[in-house]
This record gives sequence, C-alpha cells and structure tokens, in this order.
Amino acid sequence: MAIKMGYSGIGGILTAFKDLVKEFKSGSKIVFVGSIGVCTPLAELLAYAVRNKDFEMIYIANADIASARRMELVEGIGYRVTDDHADPMNPDVILILGGLSMPKYPTTAEDVFAMIQKISIHARILGLCFMGSFEKMGWRKVIPFDYVIDGVIDPVTVG
Repeated sequence: MAIKMGYSGIGGILTAFKDLVKEFKSGSKIVFVGSIGVCTPLAELLAYAVRNKDFEMIYIANADIASARRMELVEGIGYRVTDDHADPMNPDVILILGGLSMPKYPTTAEDVFAMIQKISIHARILGLCFMGSFEKMGWRKVIPFDYVIDGVIDPVTVG
C-alpha cells in the first residue's frame, strides 16, 4: 500500500487513518484499543471519520478483552462507545492508541501484544500516538505495527 506523506493537524490524522483502512469492505471490523478516558474520545473521532464505510467498530479499554464495547453513530452528535458488550474476535484492523504507552497507565506493550494474539492472527495492526511515544517507550520493538500515525502537538499556546 502506498502511503502519502505530509499529513497535517487533526484533519491529517483522520485522513491518514482513512487512507489506511480504505481498502476494507463494508462490515469489516475495527477494534480500537486505548486507555480509559484519554483515548476514548480519539477513538470516537476516528470512528466518525470513517462513518460512511459501515464498519463494525469496537472499543477495548486498557487491552482488557472483557471490556470490549460496541461503538455506534448517534445522528447529529458523532460516534460514542456504548454500554453494549461486543465480540472483538477476528477483527480486520486493530488500532492501538498511544495513551496506553504513557507511564501512568498500567498497560504494557506486552499486555497489548498478548491481547492482539488472543483476538487475531491476521488483522492489520495500526498505531496512533503523539510525540513519538511508541518509539520512546519501546512499544515498536514489542508490537508488530503495520503502520503508525505519529502526530506532533508542540508547541501548545494559550492566548
């Protein structure tokens, strides 16, 4: 797959994600894996970016398979993680969110890799992080990412 360069900003992150999943057909399953609170809104934003693809989308908190929840589109609002349990087995895409790699969260790269091995043997493994967190925390040495979207949010200014 040819990936273009030069994405910019939040729109660029969403476009990069859309480019990485555009070949998947309607009904394909995407599993987002992230930390509680921090990653959930980003997963919902990414889901909204591909809302017209009719993907089955699931959110797993802290790589705990038992926490798998269905995501749904709420018209006029966007995507949200629901209270409905979901089956994360055999996804087409697993997207690991970088909040998991922050030191204050208990989930390790090894935990995430073990979860990947339990739910899929064929999924495309994507990552989305900021400021090189997967590289800095050594996650790219443990998890066999097919692609990583790495955003930069520096500097942050308040006026």
